[in-house]
Amino acid sequence: MMKVSIIVPCYNEEDNIQKLQDEFFPVLEKMLGNRLPDEQQVTTIEVVFVDDGSKDNTLEALKSAFGSLRNQQIFVLFEKHGVNRGLGAALRSGFGVATGDIILTTDSDGTYKFSTIPAMLEYLKKDVDIVTASPYHPQGEVVGVPAYRIFLSRGSSLLYRILLSWRVHTYTALFRVYRKEVIQKISFSADDYLGATELMVKAMLKGYHVAEYPAALHRRVFGVSKAKLLRTIISHLNFQFNLLLHRLNIRSMFAGN
Repeated sequence: MMKVSIIVPCYNEEDNIQKLQDEFFPVLEKMLGNRLPDEQQVTTIEVVFVDDGSKDNTLEALKSAFGSLRNQQIFVLFEKHGVNRGLGAALRSGFGVATGDIILTTDSDGTYKFSTIPAMLEYLKKDVDIVTASPYHPQGEVVGVPAYRIFLSRGSSLLYRILLSWRVHTYTALFRVYRKEVIQKISFSADDYLGATELMVKAMLKGYHVAEYPAALHRRVFGVSKAKLLRTIISHLNFQFNLLLHRLNIRSMFAGN
């Protein structure tokens, strides 16, 4: 038997609640009973919505839509930040209450189609610790996303490929699956959009194995992107510089032996 926790960070997503009702929860209901690559069966799903200090009625709309869900195998939890703290902080709050054997994180706006969640779980084979969506994989794609955002995201992933591992094409996606052990043993400190990248990079440095799911990244249908571009760019550049220093220190240690 397998319990899957799904963390859904939300910030001013009132307009996307209907999309979650129409496209997200039907996928979860179909997942129940599915067998993962290790033959364990999904018997329980836990959904953790983290309202990251929304200024609209996101939390109230979420509770109205999902607070009285009747499916006895799907449980819904609600976490609330008093102020907007950032994606990384929202992930930590979600991880702090998640109890699943496998933990999945997803955008609330469906920029990665919710219908692909079961297919991504199929990549969690016995020797895999993290599965990450990868629009920059040769078999992935980008659909309708503004070119400047893709340039920045793809450029950042390229630097991580150079600094860490060339075989991983996308380092900036939120849409991921983690084994519980990764979440328990790998800590990250970034509160902003760097958080998800920091978690995966540190896990890779500790020897955890990442598999990529070639995914399609779509443009948002409702609302606007919450990414604060300049702050995000600076955060990634600082982290990449520290990663470079870390790699150089390792090489220096080996060179001295």
